[in-house]
This record gives sequence, C-alpha cells and structure tokens, in this order.
Amino acid sequence: VPRCYLNKQLATVRVAKGEPAELSCTVSKDDVTGTWFKDGLKLTSMEGVVFEKKGLVHKLIINKAEDIHAGKYRFEGGDVKTEASIFIEDPPQVDKMLLKNLTRVPTVAKAGQAVKLKIPFEGRLPIRATWLKDKMELVDDTRIRVDKTDTFTMLSIPSCERKDCGDYKVRLKNDSGVLEINLKLMVMDKPQPPAGPIKIVESSANNITIQWQPPKDDGGKPVQRYIVERQQVGKKEWETLGETPRSCTTFTTNKVDEDTSYYFRVRARNVEGTSDALESGEVKALGKASPGAPDPPEIISASRDSITISWKAPRKTGTSQIVGYIVQKRKKGTMTWLPVTSGPIKDKKLRVSSLKKGVQYEFRVAAVNAAGTGDASDPSQPVFARDPTRSPGQVQDLKVSSCNSTSITLTWSRPEVKDGNDVKGYEVEMRLPHSPSWTRCLTLPAEATTGTVKGLQAKEKYLLRVRALNDSGPGEATEIETFLEAAAPVVPPRLLIDDTVKSLLVVRAGNTVRVNIPFEGSPDPVVMWLKDGLPLPNGAVIKTEDGSTQLLIGAAELAHSGTYSVELQNGLGKKETFSFQVQITDIPQPPGPLRLDENVPNTVTVSWEPSVSEKWERNLHYTVLKRESQKGLWRVVGDLIYNNKFTFTTVIPGRDYFFRVVAKNSLGASDPSETVQPWRIRKTKAEFRVRPQKYRGVNQNQHPRFLVPLKPHVVVTGSECHMSCAVGGYPPPKITWYKDSRDLSNDPNYFCTNDFGVCSLVILGVTKQDAGEYMVEATNEVGCVFSRAFLAIKGKT
Repeated sequence: VPRCYLNKQLATVRVAKGEPAELSCTVSKDDVTGTWFKDGLKLTSMEGVVFEKKGLVHKLIINKAEDIHAGKYRFEGGDVKTEASIFIEDPPQVDKMLLKNLTRVPTVAKAGQAVKLKIPFEGRLPIRATWLKDKMELVDDTRIRVDKTDTFTMLSIPSCERKDCGDYKVRLKNDSGVLEINLKLMVMDKPQPPAGPIKIVESSANNITIQWQPPKDDGGKPVQRYIVERQQVGKKEWETLGETPRSCTTFTTNKVDEDTSYYFRVRARNVEGTSDALESGEVKALGKASPGAPDPPEIISASRDSITISWKAPRKTGTSQIVGYIVQKRKKGTMTWLPVTSGPIKDKKLRVSSLKKGVQYEFRVAAVNAAGTGDASDPSQPVFARDPTRSPGQVQDLKVSSCNSTSITLTWSRPEVKDGNDVKGYEVEMRLPHSPSWTRCLTLPAEATTGTVKGLQAKEKYLLRVRALNDSGPGEATEIETFLEAAAPVVPPRLLIDDTVKSLLVVRAGNTVRVNIPFEGSPDPVVMWLKDGLPLPNGAVIKTEDGSTQLLIGAAELAHSGTYSVELQNGLGKKETFSFQVQITDIPQPPGPLRLDENVPNTVTVSWEPSVSEKWERNLHYTVLKRESQKGLWRVVGDLIYNNKFTFTTVIPGRDYFFRVVAKNSLGASDPSETVQPWRIRKTKAEFRVRPQKYRGVNQNQHPRFLVPLKPHVVVTGSECHMSCAVGGYPPPKITWYKDSRDLSNDPNYFCTNDFGVCSLVILGVTKQDAGEYMVEATNEVGCVFSRAFLAIKGKT
C-alpha cells in the first residue's frame, strides 16, 4: 500500500488506479483533533475515504483509488500543518488472454491476403499508440494503414507481401506508463526464382548438362521440385524437359541436335505456387569434333634396329570414341615426318623396327575418331637406334599397403635380375589425373622395397609409379592400375565459439559491425547466414574461407538491428546453429518543446514532446533539471522518467524558475530542451486598510450559523430519507439545498421545508441515483454558510 508520512517532508504519492493508499500524520498530543483538507476544502466525509485516529497518529485511508481522489491534501492539527499530493496512475492495459494469444502464436497469412491486427486497450486517456517494425515506426502509406481510437489500435495491410514478414511491436503509452506488445507476422508465398546464373556443366553433340542454385527465399515453405524448360533459338515455344527433386540442382538432356543453340529456364515450386523463371544465355550443342593432341610419347627401350615407344590417350577425345592412333617418325634435325604404320593402331605401345643403327630418331602420335585425325603430339625425346647398356627390369607386385588423409604407403618386389642389370635404387613418381607431367617425390636405396608419399591433400586422387635405377638410367615404370584417393576423416560441423563472440552486440549507428566465427568440419560444411529467419539485408557482406566465416556491415543503420544466425550443414545431415543479437543505437535526439502548467495549486507540471529516438530506443528515459535564476546552477529534480510529464511540487511563490529536459540512453545524453521564459507563481499580498469607526445604532443582524449540522445517512433502496439541520441568524437566512452542486429547489423529487430554522429534505423511494454529496446553504445579508453530508445507498438483503 503506498504510504506517505506527512510529518517528514512535502511528498508526492503515486497510486495505481484501484489500489489502496494511505496518508498519516503524527501530532504531539493525544487530545489534538486534526482536520483534513483536499484542494483547499475541508473534508468531513468522502466516498471511498476513511479517517482514522490511533493515539497520536491521524490517518486518511483510501480503500480503492479513483480519479476523484487525486489532488493536494493538507492536515492541520495543533502545531502541525503539512501537506502532500496524490496522483492516480492508470497505465495502458490489454486483456491478458488476448495478450497471451497474440504474443505466443504468430499470425500467418498468404501473400495477397488482407491482414488486420487489432489491439483493444483501456487506461487513462490520452493513450498514444505506436506500431513499429524492425524498430522503425510504421505510418500510413499506399500499402499499410494504422488506425488509432480511444479504445483500440489496428494495423491493416490490404495485400500482404513477403517483405511484411518480421517482428512487430505495439507501444501503448500514457502519463502513467508504457505497455509494449511483441507480435510476429509470417507471410507465405511462392518461391523466388532459383539463384543464378545457370552454369553449363557439359555441352556436346549428344547432351547438355546445366546447374543452378536453390532460391534465396523459399517463400516460407520448402521447395518441392524444380521444373526445367527449353527453347530453341529462333522459335517461340518453350518445351518442358522434366522435373528434379529439391535436393537436385542439375539436369541433363540428350534431346539436342548438333550445332543447334538453345535457351534453358528453371522454376522452383512449393505448395504456394511456382516461382518466376531463371533463364540461361544461349547454349550451343557442339557438332562432332576430332580428338586433341596426346602427350609426347615415352621411350621404353632402344636397340640397334628398333625402338619401343608408348603413349597415353589425349585428355580431349572429341565427340566420339577414339578408334586408333597414327604413329610417325623423323630423323632429328629434319622437317619431314614419315608414317610408321599403314593405318591406325589400337594399342598405345609400339615397337618401331627397320631403323638405321646409330641414327637419332623422334616420334609423335595422333588420335583418330569418327570425325577424323586429331592434332599430333609434340615430339618425343630424341633417342639413338643402338644397343644400350642393360637397364633394370620392372618392379614386381606394386600395391598400396596403407593410406590416410595425408599419405600413401607403397610396397613392391625387386625386378628380375639378369646379367648387367643390377638395381642401384628406386624412384617413386606421382601426378594428378588432370596433370600430364610426373613429379619425383622419393628416391630410395636398392635394399628398400617400400616407400611413403607424404604431404597429400585430403579428397584428392593421385596416380603413382615406381622405376628401378642402375647405371644405365631408370628402367620401365610400373604404375598402380587404379587411381588412389586419400580419404579425409569425417568431422561433424562445429562452430568454435569463444569469449570473443558475444550473444549481444551493441553498436553505435554509422560504425562497423564485424563478427568472425571460426568453425571446423569435414567434408567442408555449407555456411548460411540469416537475419530474423530471412536472407541478410542490403549492406551485409559474408566472407567464408579457411575455416572462418565473417559478417561485415560497413556502416550500421538502425534497420540492421535484429537476431542474426549462422548455420553449418554438411552432406551427412548434421547441422549446428548459433544466434546472437545486434542492437544498433545512437545518442538520443533532444525532446520537443516544453510546456508548463499549474494543474495543482503551488505546483508546476513540466510536459514535453517525446524524442524521436523513442521509436527505436526501448531504454530511453528523461532527466528534468531546474534553476532558480538566470545565472543559477542547474540541479536535477527528476531522473529515470519514462513518460513525458513531471510535476515539481516544491515551488516557492515569487521566485523565477527555469526548466530543461534531456533524453538519455546507454550511450549518453541528448542536447537539452529548455524553457525560454521564467515560471513564477505570484505571491499574494494581504491588503490592509485602516478605517475610522463610526458610531452606529444597535445592529441586531447576526451572521447565519448551523446550530445542528447535516449528518451522513445510509439508507436502503426504496425507503424514505429525512435529512435535517438547525440554522440560526438574523434576518432569518434563506435556505437552499444542493446535490453534487445541483440546485434542488425546483426538483419535484425532493421536498424541502423550513420550520422556524429547522430545515428538512425528504426523499421518497430512494434509488441508487440519489447517492452522493448533499449541501444546505444558509444566506442572509450578513453572510453565507453551508453544511455537507454524504448519502450512501444499500441494496435490499
């Protein structure tokens, strides 16, 4: 119960409407009979008010505070005279069940539908209702309408769109407090077009393969499938080629003609409909093409009249299968190439005979397919037709004994030993599938039959070979027959959150927002950023590399405030998410102009227009300062004020007062808003005049007075009520009855009598409307007096 002890100091009591309140005062003697006053009028009785005296303590108790109880109260008794003010607070309120339903369950609508969010409220008027989205105030425009009355506020969107999704806030504010209601609106729509551009994965004479990315916004419902269409250049009709499930973003068609160009387009579909199309540029189905050039042939062995060579198939095979190879030779230093065979051969190894001893030769190879003979390879290394020293044979039983994510271990057996081919060591070489050249990675002694190739990259494929070495050079290589893949360990995606990543980030407007979050995972996870469950707004840049992802906003704006989420997901179906809050704030703008009013005698109420920063700053409050002269010091008289009004009660009549108000938040204070003219309550001066007395005859006139005052009555509905009093004075006073300040002289429902100063008021058949304050006034030419009493009505039991 709000209590105020008047003896201590002049005070202000703020009481919520409907709550009890109590004023008490302690006197020095037990026999002192105190008197209570309200707004300068003596209180003998008042609806809802009880006067109590216990020993030295006098109390005024309000059982249930209403608006009529607001005012300035004074107690006088003995040598005690003190006062206090009571203010009745009635903040905005919304039905609890409605509030629970609005805040717990989001409002869901389909795109194009009308949305109406109505919030009925009650509380002391005027109530200022404000709608906000992403901390920005909503005002009427061509799409959105905000209605405000004394009993409700309503947001209307005749045709909602996806951009209307988000968190909404309704702020109800009056002199007694603020109520904020958080709402969520979800709008379902068809997806956006798939993300482009459309990539051409493969284009040949037989088929075309295209690829795209999922749409950035799925419309609030998961994408079910993609629809692929094709149009031949020069024609108007689009042809539907087929559909793919949502997990597949590639499509291959074999319905193509050679040397013909096409356009492709892809649409995404969910339960709400089909998106607009993502279109490709012109794509041409290639005609038949001849093969590319093979790598230069390798020399396997040489003798006095023959040389053995081998080669690999070209990387580009053209548009049809290779059917054979053309082999040519020339003497080193000449320009003429001569065919070795009469036609194409299918093998990729050939022993060239009928050579002249001691002559140096070069060889080249060209592949042949249905389109014809392709480009010839570069010449091989020149080699002499002569008997060489015996080179070592091939290593035997080459195989992979073990491998991990960074290394592969090979084992083999020594080559077959013959006269003059002793092994002096081994050479291990490696190449990637897309590289034509071999790289030496190990040279081992003759006794070694195992070797480990280290420093490999996870998820890469390698081709390995081993050659024996002796004085004549390397022998014929033995290659592993299949490609090897260094398998990477599976590591679940995990965000490496530490103390540097905070769950709440408060940034001043205009500054940079930079959040770095390291992560790990194998295979590499897909990183996705969202704001309030939607794609990031303009100005937000994401950079992901080397196990770290960064959110960067160069110049933060108020609209960038919200909940940001980073999500990791890999192909194994594992996912991890982290969310944090970003609050963009700034030093508040100053309040609006000040207004000063004397609503209660000898007090001043300072009111002001709210700072525009209230639209986005929830913790904004105000500080009121005053000074008592043009050059005096400013002193704080009110702080942490969350409404736009403050009453200063310790006003001394005759002094000049200046006031200023500043808005504050966690970043600082705004510029002040000040009064220009001083505020002064005039000090009344008692008028004193001295008049000489004149002799007059005996004056029998007497001031009217109440010999017996009115007393309160409590009667039952339907019964009669007799209220009476006794009045004296000369000339006999004129008697007038009032109810709630209304003259009853001409009201036929009341009977008034005056028998030699005994005045009565009779009410026949009392109803509840007769309850209230009654007053009888006695007036003659000497003066005027009045007496008051309350009539209370009880229902029949």
